[in-house]
Amino acid sequence: MLWWLLALLLIPLLDAVFLVYVAVALLGGLETVLLVVLTALVGMLLVRAEGRRTMRKLQTTLGKGRPPTNELLDGGLLIAAGAFLLTPGLVTDAIGFLLAIPPTRALIRGALKRWVVTPYIEDKTGGFATGNVYTFGFPDSDDGNASEDTYDLGNDAYDVDLDDDETAR
Repeated sequence: MLWWLLALLLIPLLDAVFLVYVAVALLGGLETVLLVVLTALVGMLLVRAEGRRTMRKLQTTLGKGRPPTNELLDGGLLIAAGAFLLTPGLVTDAIGFLLAIPPTRALIRGALKRWVVTPYIEDKTGGFATGNVYTFGFPDSDDGNASEDTYDLGNDAYDVDLDDDETAR
């Protein structure tokens, strides 16, 4: 968790140093400001177009009755891309463009699903949502025996009697 905080503090510092380098060594001050404004405008147009595309995909996926996990992750990544693109600087604009362009966003989405979403779901459901099946009792019982966790139905219990015709099926 600490390295995330350091990364968030390091990005603006790196952005400022790179911006000064570009302004002094490569371009002039006015050209650098124009470049930052131009990348922000182009990036916002890209994020807006990708946001509309993602909303259409989300509606299509919901219409088919499937969970829109990829579309929701894309929406979150596009929100982050918009924040990076609105922050003045060339490094943050590069990060924003990486999050906004579909091929790189798909790679980042896959990494998020693998290293963030799936471990979180496994932790919250005890692995049940990702395919863990308990065959000997309930997962929280001490001895693995289900006898403590069962309920005696008494007179409400029922037995299933199969006729000879039904056993042949």
